Amino acid sequence: MIRLRPFCSLFVVTLGFLASLTVSAADENGAKTGSTSSPPASNPAPSAAPNGTSESTPTPDQLYELGKTLFDQYAPPEVKEQYEFPSKEQWDVFAVKLQQALEGDSLEELAAYEPQARAALTALRALPGYEDYAVWLEERLDLIETARLAARPQPPPRRFAMPYYDLWFQRLSGRPAPPNAADLMPGLRAAFAAEGVPADLAWMAEVESTFNPNARSPSGAKGLFQLMPETAKTLGLSTSLPDERADPEKSAHAAARLLRSLHAQFGDWPLALAAYNAGAGRVSRTLAMKKATTFSEIAPALPVETRLYVPKIFATITLRTGTPPEKLAGPEG
Repeated sequence: MIRLRPFCSLFVVTLGFLASLTVSAADENGAKTGSTSSPPASNPAPSAAPNGTSESTPTPDQLYELGKTLFDQYAPPEVKEQYEFPSKEQWDVFAVKLQQALEGDSLEELAAYEPQARAALTALRALPGYEDYAVWLEERLDLIETARLAARPQPPPRRFAMPYYDLWFQRLSGRPAPPNAADLMPGLRAAFAAEGVPADLAWMAEVESTFNPNARSPSGAKGLFQLMPETAKTLGLSTSLPDERADPEKSAHAAARLLRSLHAQFGDWPLALAAYNAGAGRVSRTLAMKKATTFSEIAPALPVETRLYVPKIFATITLRTGTPPEKLAGPEG
C-alpha cells in the first residue's frame, strides 16, 4: 500500500502558493502587493476560470476550495494514489508561513521556499488557463533564487552603492531580453517619454511581466506593469471589458504617470520604485521611522521582495540601455 503524503503534490503546492500570496492585498497607495491587510471575507467566490472578468480578490478559504476542485478535476489517478489534498489546517499553516516570508525581512526564510516555488511553476504551466500566472511566478522564483544568494556575505559594492545591485548585475548579465521586448519597447519608451519620465524606465516591464501584456498575479495585479485594479482605476484605466491594463500603450502611460507622482513625493527613482512595489504608505512610514532619506538606508526594513525588486530594476536598465543608475534623469516638464 502506497503511503499518502499530504501537501506534496504539484497541484497542492501550486494552490497553496497562490493562496498565501493572495492573502496580501495592495497597500493603499501601492501599484502591486505589499500590504499586510487581508481581503474581505465577504468577497464573492471566484470563478473556476482564472481569466474571468471578475476583479474580486478571492479569500484564502475560497482559494482552498478552488485548489481542492482543481486537484479533484486535474490530478491524474496515479497522483491521487500517492498524494492526498491537505487539510484546511495544513493549508493555513503553509499559507501563513509563506506570506510571512514574502513580507518579512529574512532572506533565508524566503529562499527556503525555492523548492515549492519550482514545483508550483511546473504545475501552473500544466494547468489549463494558468499560463499568465506562470509568467508572474517566474519572476517570483527569480527573486527567491536571488534571496538564497543574497543571504551569503556580500562583497563591497563595485558598480553602484545599492544593496544587491551588483548581485543582480551578475545574474542578469548574458540573459537575453524577452522575445516581445523588440516589438513592445519602442511604444513603451514613447509613452514614458510623453509622460515626462525617462524612457529607459520602461524596461521595468521586463521585471514586472517579462513583456507579457496578460501577465497576472494572484492578488489581482495585471498587465505589463502589474497594476492593481484600484490603482489602475485611479489612473484612468478600465478594468472591466476591455481591461485596459492589458493594453501596452495605455498601461505604459498609466505606469509612467504613477512613477512621476511617486518621484514627486519621494524625490528619487529608487524610493519611487520601492513605493511602486511596496506602496507609498509603507515607504513613507519606514523613512520616518528610520529618520532616513534614501532607499539604501531603509532597504533592510522593507519587505524582502521590495529589497530585491528595486536593484533588479536598475540592473536591468543598465544592462539593456547602458545607462547606470546615477545617470537616470528626473522627470521632465
